Amino acid sequence: MDVSTLLAVLADLAPAPRAAPLDIRSGTATAVHFPDLDPDTVKDPAAARLAALDALHRDERIMRQGWYTIRGNAMVDGRRRVVFLPLYQRPVRIQTGMLSQRIRPAGDIETTLGPTAPESPLNPIDPETLLELAVSTGLPVTAVTDTPPTDRDELVLVTGSVLFAARPAPMGVAPTLRDWGSRPGLDATALAAVYGLAPLEPERPERPTVRILPLDPDQTAAADHARRHPVTVISGAPGCGKSHTLAAIAQDAIAAGESVLMVTQSVHAADVLADLISRQPGPEPVLFGDSERRGAVLTELSGGAPAGHGDDALRQARASADRALQLVGRAESVARTALADEHLAATVRGSDTLWFNDFPGLLDMDVDLTVVARLLDRSLADGVGWINRLRAAHARRRLAAVVRGSGSADDLRHALTLAESHRAAARLTATGGTDLRDTWDILAEADERSREAAGHALAIEATSRRRRDRVALRAMSGLAAALRAGRSRRRTALAALDTTALLRALPLWIGTVTDVDDILPADPGMFDLVILDESSHIDQIRAAPALARGRRVVVAGDPRQLRFVSFVGDAAVADVLNEHAVTEHADLLDVRRRSLYDVACGASPAIRLGEHYRGVPHLIGFSSRSFYNGQVAPVTTHPRNDRHDAIDVHRVVDATVTDGVNTAELERMLALTESLIDAGESDIALITPFRAQADAIEAALLQTYTADLIARVGLRTGTVHAFQGSEAATVIAGLGVLDTDAVGRRRFVSDPHLFNVMITRARRRLHVVTSLLDPGGLIGDFLRYADHPPEAPPPGTVDAWVASVSEELRRADVPVRVGYPVGSWRLDLCVGDGDAAIGVTCGVHPDGVTEHLARQRVLRRAGWHLVDAFASRYGANPVPAALAILSALRSRST
Repeated sequence: MDVSTLLAVLADLAPAPRAAPLDIRSGTATAVHFPDLDPDTVKDPAAARLAALDALHRDERIMRQGWYTIRGNAMVDGRRRVVFLPLYQRPVRIQTGMLSQRIRPAGDIETTLGPTAPESPLNPIDPETLLELAVSTGLPVTAVTDTPPTDRDELVLVTGSVLFAARPAPMGVAPTLRDWGSRPGLDATALAAVYGLAPLEPERPERPTVRILPLDPDQTAAADHARRHPVTVISGAPGCGKSHTLAAIAQDAIAAGESVLMVTQSVHAADVLADLISRQPGPEPVLFGDSERRGAVLTELSGGAPAGHGDDALRQARASADRALQLVGRAESVARTALADEHLAATVRGSDTLWFNDFPGLLDMDVDLTVVARLLDRSLADGVGWINRLRAAHARRRLAAVVRGSGSADDLRHALTLAESHRAAARLTATGGTDLRDTWDILAEADERSREAAGHALAIEATSRRRRDRVALRAMSGLAAALRAGRSRRRTALAALDTTALLRALPLWIGTVTDVDDILPADPGMFDLVILDESSHIDQIRAAPALARGRRVVVAGDPRQLRFVSFVGDAAVADVLNEHAVTEHADLLDVRRRSLYDVACGASPAIRLGEHYRGVPHLIGFSSRSFYNGQVAPVTTHPRNDRHDAIDVHRVVDATVTDGVNTAELERMLALTESLIDAGESDIALITPFRAQADAIEAALLQTYTADLIARVGLRTGTVHAFQGSEAATVIAGLGVLDTDAVGRRRFVSDPHLFNVMITRARRRLHVVTSLLDPGGLIGDFLRYADHPPEAPPPGTVDAWVASVSEELRRADVPVRVGYPVGSWRLDLCVGDGDAAIGVTCGVHPDGVTEHLARQRVLRRAGWHLVDAFASRYGANPVPAALAILSALRSRST
């Protein structure tokens, strides 16, 4: 199978596009009609209701403004349906004020009509043309009117504009995929690499890493892999910093002069990435799809690009970044040297001196142990030929003279190691032991300055005259014109630009998978790197055009959260594979079950992010244990929260389900919401697995709260599917299911992917409302977990020095925990309780100096106050060590 065949298969499997939204969200809010084509501010109670609805679903972008709407009843697909079809529409936000609502565009104007139709509906269109346009949809429109019809059996075109709520239907992608198949250069794209249709490339050469965002070791491994390999797969549980890592990867690529396309499934996820990157120095991302942020990009482009920075400014910025990085290296070197000595000295035993009986010269402090090691290696390398044998013999004679003895090579090598340990202990004794207090502060400051300097250099580089030459400025001006154009004409405008010059000036682009396919020109390998987030939620068909636009790819996702929904049947897949004679690839091309993430895992091993940064430990504990084999490690763990019960279960009785709505659970969820708002809580989300239940919750909230209060409190609601990728401080989850419900309904709630998403949206507290009296399986396990407050983390094993220090601290009646787990790390001691608790390091990390430095950085960034208590500093006497720790604890408490 070649790439062209792959695209042909995917095109034949692509589902036909659904009609534009014929089903307004009836039962939620009525469409509001205005005679004006472009109303800015409106006064209407129904519009106020829509503003409240918009606030409840601010992450989903469900609010639309439409123009020239076909309304009434008609036969559609063989049955009579209520028709609501705007010929033009765009996403909007509805902001509420004291007495009115303001309509704010939040995306492009789209049309259901052909390319010959007027591009914009904001200019009046004569009635005769309007009727022709309406009839071209295939619907039996009889008239054009300026008022909505009262007779439902009449199908008319209503002029003016309308506000309504709807979720857009996906556009057809099959023609685009077929067009891609005929384009040259696909073998060198990420599409070919992901599907194993390109020869394996050698690893790219290593280069210095640009770090603007701090990364933990797992995130660093992912960034390093992305720099050198054509395919990188990143996996991570909720809250493990996938977006953070992707932003860092994008920055690193741009610093190396590359262009980056970042693609997400949802507009909300695209905005999250854009917001994260915009807070850092560097190039401003181009948001080219339906995003509210695109207006800021357009404003900047329309104002003209400022004069770019010259070579002198660029050299100075790079030199400053290099000096800052050198300072990090120097601080690290000081810490590494001290820690290496501490690590070696900790292995010294009195009986070790017996090993020097055969090699007394090793006790001579003037003997260079590095020279001894080199002579030992040379003495064993006889090799072939008399010259090599002569050299080895000469090395043996010199070695015997230096060590003043003889013995086996293995014994000498062991004695060398012991000699290094004894010398390290002697150095520590001479210097008063390991004291890194100032070094840690210097290193933390150096890290911060290095990131700032690297970010500044990247910002200077991104706007330098080298990048923004005359050709690039012309391309930027053309981009501004393309962004002002309608969606249907933007792709043509972008295709006419000099993309090489454009990407040199604007190297970072962000949009959804639909926007990429619908807007960007079809240029194989247009970007050096394509990054796809939410990849478990992206099907192969939608992913292909994005992959074809990149040379390398980073795929990030979580296969244990909700996956994409496919409408392709098994029989259709089998028929298409037979037709193209690619049945041997049936497993790979199972578009019904295999997401982009699944396919990418066949091209590269997944790098797992294991540190959790979102919520308190109790909120992630069940998910970690049940879905991730206990491998999610919360860096948020601290004595202030390690025993914090963050999950409340609210059981309701005598519940019934009518038309899919569990009224008893609904009432309890509303009562909880009211009590939280009265208590001053904010950022509250109400979620449920079922659409009918979600609609009932939504209607009740709209009836109870104004748009202003909903926005001020940060109140949101929706199904679990709609809320994937979002989070809230407090989540109220209604299960909506009874013990007596059908098996299918109960199985839907206990689906591991859905359940995992539902219980991991909260950052601070989760309320679970349920009518189940005696649930089994996954739900029962979770409710039992929630009913028992968490216990303090179990202690780890410690050495004699840590044990002796902890004993002295306990004598002072101070709370002490040994081997305290924080994320994937352990602190030797955790002393004190609550916010004032401190972490104590008593020895070098068991896995060595590099891991010790990583732990220090991660835990310090997580907010820990860390204190060293190395044995060498206190002459292995635990009493002064304990006194120093108590002093540090008292300073924290005050």
